[in-house]
Amino acid sequence: MSHSPGRSSNANTTTQAQQLKRPRPLSLPDILYKEQALKHAIYKMQVQSLSATPSTTSPSSEADLSSFQSFPSTPKPDLVSLLSDELLLVILSKLPLSQYVHNSLVCKRWLYLHGRLVRSLKILDWGFLDSGRVFDRFPNLTEVDLVHACIRSPRNSGILVTRKMLSIHIDSLFTSRGFIEEGDVLRPSVVDDGLKLLAEWYPNMRRIVAIGASENGLLSVARDCQTLQELELHCCGDMVLKGISACRNLQIVKLIGCVDGFYSSVISDIGLTILAQGCGRLVKLELSGCEGSYDGMKAIGQCCQMLEELTLCDHRMDGGWLAALSYCGNLKTLRFRSCKSIDSSPGPDEHLGSCPTIEELHLQQCQVRDQQGMRALFLVCEAVREIVLQDCWGLADDIFSIGIVCRRVKLISLEGCSLLTTGGLETVVLSWKELQRLRVVSCNNIKDSEVSPALSTLFSVLKELKWRPDSRSLLTSNLEGTGIGKKGGRFFKRLKP
Repeated sequence: MSHSPGRSSNANTTTQAQQLKRPRPLSLPDILYKEQALKHAIYKMQVQSLSATPSTTSPSSEADLSSFQSFPSTPKPDLVSLLSDELLLVILSKLPLSQYVHNSLVCKRWLYLHGRLVRSLKILDWGFLDSGRVFDRFPNLTEVDLVHACIRSPRNSGILVTRKMLSIHIDSLFTSRGFIEEGDVLRPSVVDDGLKLLAEWYPNMRRIVAIGASENGLLSVARDCQTLQELELHCCGDMVLKGISACRNLQIVKLIGCVDGFYSSVISDIGLTILAQGCGRLVKLELSGCEGSYDGMKAIGQCCQMLEELTLCDHRMDGGWLAALSYCGNLKTLRFRSCKSIDSSPGPDEHLGSCPTIEELHLQQCQVRDQQGMRALFLVCEAVREIVLQDCWGLADDIFSIGIVCRRVKLISLEGCSLLTTGGLETVVLSWKELQRLRVVSCNNIKDSEVSPALSTLFSVLKELKWRPDSRSLLTSNLEGTGIGKKGGRFFKRLKP
């Protein structure tokens, strides 16, 4: 019996083709789909037969229809629709704020109710406000931010520039005039019209953030929004603050006068005096990029007797302004952020005075190389209880040693102060007899090996100790045993012959 190699190869090819064409096994969704389709076809056939011969229908055929109860003729009722809007609003208000947007996508009714729950809104498109759509969509707003809507910027740009409290999208073009040109900001009259609309529709407004507004726009807000408590103004000058003086119930005010690369406006002693005389109930005041001197700060201290927190960001104050802090009789917290200097010419110590009520002193990303200015600051704040220094440039041992004059310190927090040494820290903290909390983070000149027995004894009696001074040694300890950071490591081993 002969054997043909060609025929055998053809048979193998046919077998492989059949194996390749072998149908895949049905999954559970396929089986359910086919079963439902079959039931539906049989159901339609029986319905057609019943409609053709209604008189000959037998009880057995009626009983067979009971097996097709999976195809109801009417949909199930929506139990949520039975709840009133008031009750559903109470239920939705108990959910976290992070779920509000997801809940608004359920149906049109929930979208409508979502708008009634929103209290704070950042408007990105001015047309949303100018057309009045915002009032229908969100009728119960109490906090509105208009800054991004007032600046024309490419929304689809991937370049985001952040400077202090302002973040905008920009294109790749940059001029000597900065990231924002004069034509990129809406005219003051347009911004005033928007503020007037907000004041008319939201008389219970509690917080407004605006840019480029004039005195007229702020006067309309002061007239209609009697409960306004917080106001943040960007790119405002002295005369604009006349409108703020009419807001008698303001408690929190943030004024941003000049931001390098974005806009430049002047807030001087004139504006600070107008603000002080009109807003006697201020509790928190933040001045960013503002000019001024001793007279302006003195007016604020004398008129704003309830002021508890003062923040200065990149200030351009004239020398000698620190002495005016002694007029702030209720000041508890003093903050400095991104300041190039504290006080360029504080004057003699006997004229500085002090602020006996102050409890907290915060300096963040400030230049503290000026020994005379830092000495004046510590003398004014000699009664301070908490000192927080974060990423301050020039904080060497001689500068930090001035803090010995603050005898009542209970908390000291140091972060990112790379010039301070272990000896400089020890000299100061051992002189503070009431010290209870110490935090040292990322101060690379402070070494564990240089800690003296006296400093160790202090550590043992503190209520709180956060000691991570050397970030490099901390990184090394975390990477120990991984092979990373060693010469060659585990990834580049020499191949042996």
